[in-house]
Amino acid sequence: MLKIRLIGTVLLCVLISSCASMGGGSVAEKRQAILSMEQDVLQKLYKQKPDTQSQLASAPGYAVFSNANVNLLFVSAGTGYGVVNNKASGSRVYMNMAEGGVGLGLGVKDYRIVMVFHNQKAISSFVNNGWTFGGNADAAAKAGDKGGSVEGEAYYGDVTVYTFTESGLAFQATIKGTKFWKDGELN
Repeated sequence: MLKIRLIGTVLLCVLISSCASMGGGSVAEKRQAILSMEQDVLQKLYKQKPDTQSQLASAPGYAVFSNANVNLLFVSAGTGYGVVNNKASGSRVYMNMAEGGVGLGLGVKDYRIVMVFHNQKAISSFVNNGWTFGGNADAAAKAGDKGGSVEGEAYYGDVTVYTFTESGLAFQATIKGTKFWKDGELN
């Protein structure tokens, strides 16, 4: 039984990796795809929560990530990519993310994360050290503009985090860790 779970977990991770992969293309094409995703996500966030536009405008920096997540009974895994914008320095840092967790759930979802950094120390710490945090409970049944999902916002010290589901069908309550790191190819 343990062997079957291990094989299932490995297959799940491979599936997740391919879902969130940037795929082929040149470095410039991959960067442009991430920046296009970023603009699309920000437009949707501003439409759903208009006050976030002024919050991002006054913040020293922000990050936007795209993530694909699969939850199969007691195991949750996901991967994604995104970009951190340091408005003070004018720099962009392209990053990857991966998450894993345990809990109860079932489903697959494609979701977005927007992080608003409230000071330079928070930006620097995130970019240079990555970030791990946990705990998630959500429900989503969404395809394009149809359906709905329940999301929220969270505050982690000097960072405000917004999440929303792009598409998927999932019901989960998990404890998970998420790791972010610099993309060696795109930076």
